[in-house]
Amino acid sequence: MKNLTALLLFMGLSYSLLALDASVSYASFKSPSQSYIEIYLHIAGRSVTFQPMTDSTYQAGVEVILLFKQGEEIVKFDKYTLNSPVASRPIDFIDLKRYGLEDGTYELVVAVKDIHRPENAKEFKTEITFDYQGEGLQQSGLVLLASYQRSEDATNAFVKSGIQMEPLPYNFYSRHASSLIFYNEVYNSDKAIGEDFMVSYSIEKLDNGEAEMIMIGHKRQKPKPIVPLLVQMDISQVPSGNYNLIVEVRNRAKELMSQKRIFFQRSNPFLDQELEKVQLAANVNLKEEFVETLTPEELEYSLRAMTPKLPQGDVDLVNIMIRDDSINAQRLYLFSFWAKESPNNPEFAYHKYMEVARAIDQQFDSGFRHGFETDRGYIYLKYGQPDDMESRDQEPSAPPYEIWTYYEFPSTNQNNVKFVFYNPSLAPGDYQLLHSTAFGELNNPQWQRDLYRDVPNEIQGSDYFGGSDVQDNFNRNAGRVFRDY
Repeated sequence: MKNLTALLLFMGLSYSLLALDASVSYASFKSPSQSYIEIYLHIAGRSVTFQPMTDSTYQAGVEVILLFKQGEEIVKFDKYTLNSPVASRPIDFIDLKRYGLEDGTYELVVAVKDIHRPENAKEFKTEITFDYQGEGLQQSGLVLLASYQRSEDATNAFVKSGIQMEPLPYNFYSRHASSLIFYNEVYNSDKAIGEDFMVSYSIEKLDNGEAEMIMIGHKRQKPKPIVPLLVQMDISQVPSGNYNLIVEVRNRAKELMSQKRIFFQRSNPFLDQELEKVQLAANVNLKEEFVETLTPEELEYSLRAMTPKLPQGDVDLVNIMIRDDSINAQRLYLFSFWAKESPNNPEFAYHKYMEVARAIDQQFDSGFRHGFETDRGYIYLKYGQPDDMESRDQEPSAPPYEIWTYYEFPSTNQNNVKFVFYNPSLAPGDYQLLHSTAFGELNNPQWQRDLYRDVPNEIQGSDYFGGSDVQDNFNRNAGRVFRDY
């Protein structure tokens, strides 16, 4: 299976985002009657528009166009609408299509468009080759799986060889994945080999153009016209990086008869952190570093203050260190973080940051938690001081609110980025993030409706998705402040 990906522009919890996020993959197979291709489509629910079906359920849909071309000739064409399940919130949805093809080379084109927002569209192109002629040993494409289960449901398109398979989107294994599962078929082994043969499967790590094998396994198989293979490999100890999965077929003389490979990526931040700690411990004597002088209370305070700066995968790890009172691990992590931030003077970088964090703690203290753990404190430490901060606490129709503006926002290469905070509880300092235009932060198109909830009759628009603005009034300034006029 090969993978073609539209990268996600993730913008929080809204029902419709800017960029359609889809994974299109494919694998070729051989049947007794004809070769065929399977097209796997995965749509990220948060990147398409969900329309209300009832008061509490929603559904999205995409238009899909598939073309197989040879030169200027369209050999095969398909157009259909793929609807998501009806659900109470945006969810991902998948599809599988099969098409019979003669041997040859084709250009595959897949176009996907949000039916409720036609400008939200993506197109994928790639070249594919079918060559299943003759009686020599052959292999199907490789399919990486997110999950599988036994099934005899012949009406289910995802069932093959008695197995219901869910393809893995994006060829990407997150930190939650502990197993690599793949499916492959071997053809003509009864004629090409005629005796027991060996299937070897290995993982090689790609680093600066070099490939290093890190794992290998074998399975002995008996010759048949079609030999289905479902293999599960433990990747819990495979660190983050780029990899190839390689599947080879060899005869008893260990001669290579056929080989397939597929690229995938792995994210394993917890393991990466452990490896870094081992490497660091081998080269650094922490008793000679500034972290040795920090008390347990100072260590915990510092680590909590660093949360806005931590890689997302490290937040849980740091929380575990604090919960388990692992003082040595906390010192090691704290030093390694600032050693990477400022190799020449980690102590200076640490103290400079903590000076700001302590000031933020005092400025945004809510009485319930540290100031840097509030939404305003978190955003300030994560992105720095905004260029403009507009505060309003006297509007009769709204609780206190603030609108922050960053004229330049290098974190996402945006300009004029806004953050809207409000205080619905009216507790001192208890401001919550209501809306942001920054990629990756909470995006709430209904933010004015939520801010001015005490005047529901003055919402412009009637349905849930359309009614987002509030009628203009000299006592309702948020829209004008947000738009800078």
